[in-house]
Amino acid sequence: MPELGTRSPVAALAEALAGGSVEVLDLTAPLSERTPIIVLPPERGQAWKFQRTEISRYDERGDHVFWNNFSMSEHAGTHFDAPVHWVSGRDRIDVSQVPPADLVAPALVLDASDRVAADPEFLLQVADVEAWLAAHGPVTERSWLLYRTGWDARVGDPAGFLNEGRTPGVHPDCAAWLAEQPWLIGFGVETVGTDAGRAAEFSQPFPCHWHLHGAGKYGLTQLQNLSRLPVRGALLVVSPLPIVGGSGSPARVYALLDGSVSE
Repeated sequence: MPELGTRSPVAALAEALAGGSVEVLDLTAPLSERTPIIVLPPERGQAWKFQRTEISRYDERGDHVFWNNFSMSEHAGTHFDAPVHWVSGRDRIDVSQVPPADLVAPALVLDASDRVAADPEFLLQVADVEAWLAAHGPVTERSWLLYRTGWDARVGDPAGFLNEGRTPGVHPDCAAWLAEQPWLIGFGVETVGTDAGRAAEFSQPFPCHWHLHGAGKYGLTQLQNLSRLPVRGALLVVSPLPIVGGSGSPARVYALLDGSVSE
């Protein structure tokens, strides 16, 4: 407990939020029936799109209440991938077992949007991450790495967002290298999945899923507003549903940052 007459860190944060010196920025894509969802080869199982059925809307089914049932994949829209999501992490934790401290942690933003604008299938390399670290200092705290590609600009166009599988991602060597980094909690992207659209064709198929989940690390997908985050200094807040036995969950994702940063 803080000494009498001193503010606790939590009280200081509450005051900063109330006063606007700390901003809460939503990094979550709106969820609807138009939300793009990954499409797998027809012989594979398919993820369900978001769908809803009205229960009542202030009518004879319930004159005082509006509510819906909905169905969707665990991996639809902005969502969280737990380690157990991939076969390499099959003996690791599910989404209900994730330590809460892993869901509130520093965010690092690596911007490759200029290279993706020139090549929508750009793959992040180890040298790109090493150059980022050389420019922005070493990372000593356990942190999330957020990969900005500018892909969130396509979110209103489902076909353009999926782009027939021509989407950016991570080179297999880089995915393996990231999985070994002790500071990395998880990896977040703006695309429909953490891997490149054509990652099934790689020598190690779906390397982000394979290496990161095998190492007990997490994934986040379909993030927005990464352009408004500083390279370092924001605090990420990830809120998946604690689905018992769940491989992942839709999530609301926020960042806390200095109020002047995104203006």
